[in-house]
Amino acid sequence: MMLEKEIKAQLSQYLDLLEGDIQIKVSAGTDKVSEEMLALVNEISDMSDKISVEKADLPKTPSFSVNRVGEDTGVTFAGIPLGHEFTSLVLALLQVSGRAPKVEQSVIDQIKNIEGEYHFDSYISLTCHNCPDVVQALNLMSILNPNISHTMIDGGAFKEEVESKNIMAVPTVYLNGEEFSSGRMSIEEILENMGSGLDASELNEKEPYDVLVVGGGPAGASAAIYAARKGIRTGIVADRFGGQVMDTLGIENFISNTYTEGPKLMASVEAHVNEYDIDVMKQQRAQRLEKKDFVELELENGAVLKSKSIILSTGARWRNVGVPGEQEFKNKGVAYCPHCDGPLFEGKDVAVIGGGNSGVEAAIDLAGIVKHVTVLEFLPELKADAVLQDRLHSLPNVTVIKNAQTTEITGDETVNGISYKDRETEEEHHIELAGVFVQIGLVPNTDWLGDTVERNRMGEIVVDSHGATTLPGVFAAGDCTTNPYKQIIISMGSGATAALGAFDYLIRN
Repeated sequence: MMLEKEIKAQLSQYLDLLEGDIQIKVSAGTDKVSEEMLALVNEISDMSDKISVEKADLPKTPSFSVNRVGEDTGVTFAGIPLGHEFTSLVLALLQVSGRAPKVEQSVIDQIKNIEGEYHFDSYISLTCHNCPDVVQALNLMSILNPNISHTMIDGGAFKEEVESKNIMAVPTVYLNGEEFSSGRMSIEEILENMGSGLDASELNEKEPYDVLVVGGGPAGASAAIYAARKGIRTGIVADRFGGQVMDTLGIENFISNTYTEGPKLMASVEAHVNEYDIDVMKQQRAQRLEKKDFVELELENGAVLKSKSIILSTGARWRNVGVPGEQEFKNKGVAYCPHCDGPLFEGKDVAVIGGGNSGVEAAIDLAGIVKHVTVLEFLPELKADAVLQDRLHSLPNVTVIKNAQTTEITGDETVNGISYKDRETEEEHHIELAGVFVQIGLVPNTDWLGDTVERNRMGEIVVDSHGATTLPGVFAAGDCTTNPYKQIIISMGSGATAALGAFDYLIRN
C-alpha cells in the first residue's frame, strides 16, 4: 500500500467528484521506482470505477499519463507524484475528468488561443513547495490546449538526466528541449514568457481607483480586503500573488494556526481576496509613481493606472552576498531555498551563509539530506534563537565558522567552492563544496520609487502610525516599510492600518 490511511480517505472524497472516465497509461520497468509507481496507480484505479489502467510505451520510464478515454491530454508524471506533488496528481485527475479549473476565464481564453506546438518538461523535487505551482499550471495548459503537453520529472527518480543537464535548482522548465525558466512561476508568468500576457492597452483603459494596492503579499492582500469592505473601488497590481511567503515552508507562529505552509496560507488569503470585488492585476511590475490630479502608477509595460490613493506593499527579497561568483552561479550551485533545492545536493558538501534564524534553520534541514554543511557567520556569534542553535550544535555533519567574511564563490560550469577571510586573523581560506545557500536577510523592493517618498538608508519607506508616507494620498505597509519586525502577522496588521488610513484620507479630501 503506497498511500497512508488518512490520505487515502481524503483521495476517496476527491475521486467521488470525477465527472468523466479516465485512462492512465503506464510505462514501467523492473526498478524500485517503477514498482512503487505501479502500486500507486493501481491503488488509485481500485478506488474508482471511472479510472482504468493500461500499459503503454511512453518516452520516459518510469512514467504514467492521465488521459480522457481515446484522447491523449499531454499530462505525464515521470516518477511518483507524492509529497508536495500529490495535489498536482489529484488536480490532474479532476481536471482531465472534466471538472472546471479554479482560474479566471480570461486566463483560460489566453491558454486556448495559443497556437504552435509546445512540449514542456518540468524538473522538480518532491520536497519543493514552489514546484507544484509550475506543475499544476503546465498540466492545466496541456488539458485546455491540444497543442501543449507537459511531463513532470522527479529529479530523484531521474538523477542521471538531471546531472547531465546540470540542473541544480528546481523547478527548472524546458520548452521544446531548451531551458525556459527556473524557479516558481504562476500561470500568468508562464503565459507572459510565451508572449501571451495581458496587453498594456487593456490596463490603460481602466477607470481610476479609490485605493490601488501595489503588491500581493500579506500586507497588500490585507489592505485590499479592508479597503473593499468599505465599499470603495479597489485594485491590486502585483508581480506575483503571495510575495515572499510563497517561499516560506513551515509557519508555526501565525496565531490560531499551530502549523501551516506559506503557499497554503497565501492560497487561502487569495481566496479571501477573491470573495470581494477587487480588480486583481497579476504579473505586473511598477516602475514609477507620480502625484498629479490622481496618483499615477506607471507599470513596466508602459501602462498607467490612476487612483485617488495608493498603498505600497512591495515587500522584500533575499539579500545577495554581493561577491564574485554569486550571480554567475545562481541556480548552478548558488541557491536561496533549502527546501526546494536541498534534495539536488544529496550526498554532497554545501555551505550556508548566514547565522540568523533562516540560516540556522536551513542548515538543520540540509544536514538531513547532504553529506556536510558549513555555516559561515560574519559576526563573532550566531544570531539565531537558542533553541535552533542547540539543535544545530547537536548535528554531527555541521561545522560552524564565525567571524567569516565570504570573499568569492568559485566554480567552472557549476559551484565547486567558497572562499572566506577570517576577520580576526585576516587569513584567507577556501572550502571545496557543491552548493552555497544564501540566507542573510532581506532588502525592501523600493528602488523604483527614487525620492518620490522618503526612505531610510536601508531603502525602507518611512511611514507614520496611520501608514502614511511623505507623499499625500500614498500609504505603505509590510516589509517595505520602517515598521519593525518583519513578520507575516505584522505585515497583515500594517496592511489593515494603511487601508484604514487611506479611507480616512479619502473622507477628509
